Amino acid sequence: MNLPPLFSARLLRSLRHREFRLYFTAQAISVTGTWMQNVAQAWLVYRLTGSSLMLGLTSFAGLAPILLGGLYGGVLADRISRHRLSVLSHRIAMLQAFALGLLTLFKLVEVWHVIVFAVILGTTHAFGMPARHAFISELVPREDLTNAIALHSTAFNAARFTGPALAGWIVYLSNEGPVFVINGFTYLFFLVVLQQISPRQPSNETSGKSVTFWIKQGASYAWQHINIRAALFMVALAGLVGTPYAVLMPVIADKVFHGGPGTLGILLGASGIGSLLGALVLANRGTMQGLDTVIGATGLLAGIALMLFSATQTLWVAMPLLALAGFCLTTLVASGNTLIQLIVPNELRGRVISLFSVAFIGASPIGNLMAGALAESIAVTNTVLVCGAICALLSTVYLLTVPRGTEL
Repeated sequence: MNLPPLFSARLLRSLRHREFRLYFTAQAISVTGTWMQNVAQAWLVYRLTGSSLMLGLTSFAGLAPILLGGLYGGVLADRISRHRLSVLSHRIAMLQAFALGLLTLFKLVEVWHVIVFAVILGTTHAFGMPARHAFISELVPREDLTNAIALHSTAFNAARFTGPALAGWIVYLSNEGPVFVINGFTYLFFLVVLQQISPRQPSNETSGKSVTFWIKQGASYAWQHINIRAALFMVALAGLVGTPYAVLMPVIADKVFHGGPGTLGILLGASGIGSLLGALVLANRGTMQGLDTVIGATGLLAGIALMLFSATQTLWVAMPLLALAGFCLTTLVASGNTLIQLIVPNELRGRVISLFSVAFIGASPIGNLMAGALAESIAVTNTVLVCGAICALLSTVYLLTVPRGTEL
């Protein structure tokens, strides 16, 4: 019996490597907890303040450290053990999750607590994320790297589906506190699994060169490759205007669809389903040629989907539009990540991947803050419309101007 193309043998080929299989499992559980915390945190802030601006500000506080410190995290990922960096960042993230959970359970939490812990978690991501992305290349041979990156993205986007849905129902049945505590235990699980993976040596010997030199070296390499440069631009575009709709979703669930945490979970879960499908399709690609075209086309479609979503007030119509937006944005970002990792040499991997993190996750707080402020003045649906239009327009410019046929 022949398997459907989506489930062909090549889809899971990188999982035959034991250490990557362990890492993939731990990441899948850990990022599920992170998405659960993101949703619970957003609902907690909205419950305490009722302000879309505060939602944007809290998201900005959590993501701004990546914008400011992500490049330094990339230097660390190239100079010291990526395994050690992952352990340290997860320990700090675990402690903040447990602390926020206890404050919420005992009804002591205030908005400033949430913002402070968001900054702490964002700082751990800034210094740990480049190491976690680059560490994948140490767990699989090069011929399986593209599949491993795509499966890693699949785990992240499966969590976008399961995490919000679980968090929405837990908040509905109790409050936000248990969600934060559960996330703390997912970090603990990741730390236990990391003990089963042998640490690798750093890619480069520590030298007398300054941090600024190391950052410039990685940035110069990325700038010299037009397709890397263009991919970073599109990834930044996705973070700036493609994904901020998610931070406004508590307001949309309340004001547009007249629902609560359950509706919020449904809306974000629909986006997560699309994201999961996008990652699976990328993992199953037989070739990575043509990724530059995929990046532009999915950016254009994501913008169109967001514009249509802004015009609907019917839940069953909104869900497939969010799924399409999630599919396209995930495919765009994951394709950019894959293209960059295939081109960059290992000794520069941490620094160039940190540019990817800064471009996407670092642009997100700016987009979230702008979207939150804009929603206060022109309404939340109009804000989503503007973001979608910008995404579609600049993606069209990318398709018309960036050369194709990248040699990987």
